[in-house]
Amino acid sequence: MSARLVLGSTSRYRAELLRRLVADFEQRAPGLDESPLPNEEPDRRALRLAIAKAEAAGLGRRDALVIGSDQVAALDAHVLDKPGTAERAAAQLAACSGRTVIFHTALCLLDTRSGRHATHLDRTRVHFRTLSAAEIARYIEREQPLDCAGSFKCEGLGISLFERIDNEDPSALVGLPLIALARLLRQAGVELP
Repeated sequence: MSARLVLGSTSRYRAELLRRLVADFEQRAPGLDESPLPNEEPDRRALRLAIAKAEAAGLGRRDALVIGSDQVAALDAHVLDKPGTAERAAAQLAACSGRTVIFHTALCLLDTRSGRHATHLDRTRVHFRTLSAAEIARYIEREQPLDCAGSFKCEGLGISLFERIDNEDPSALVGLPLIALARLLRQAGVELP
C-alpha cells in the first residue's frame, strides 16, 4: 500500500515549496500551541514543533507520510516572531540592520504506517546590510511581510535587504528545506527524479 503524502501546515509558502517536488498532497492544519517552553533554545523549539506538527497532522492516518516543519528566527538570543503589524516589522528590520539573523528550520517526516520519524535541522545565516528607516518603510509598504518571521520575504523583494545568505539549502529560508525533504522522501520509498 502506498502512503498518502500530507503536509502538516496551512502555510501557502510551504505548500508552494512542496509542489516543486510533488503535485499530489493533502494539507492538514496541525492546530498546535506554538508557544516556546521556558529557556528553550531556538533550534530545539523548531525541532520540537516540527515533530509535533507532523504527529498532530498524522492523527487518525495509518497510510501517510506526514511532513511537519517549523522555523524559528533568532537575532542573538531574541526570537523574531511574525510581526503582525507594520510597526513591529519596522522595529524588527531596524534591529536586524547590519547584523546576522539565524533561521533554524526543522523538518520531520513521520511514516504513520510504522510510527517512525526522520528529522533534519537547517541553519541559515542571513547577513543584513545596513538599512535606513526610509528603505525599511518602502520595503514594508511594497511587500507587506507581516506574516513572515524576521519581517521579510527572501523569495521576493526582501532579497535586497541582505549582504549575503549562508546555508546548505536555499529553500530552507522560505520554510521547507527541500534538499533534505527529497532525501527523506526517497528513503521512505517515494520516487523522485
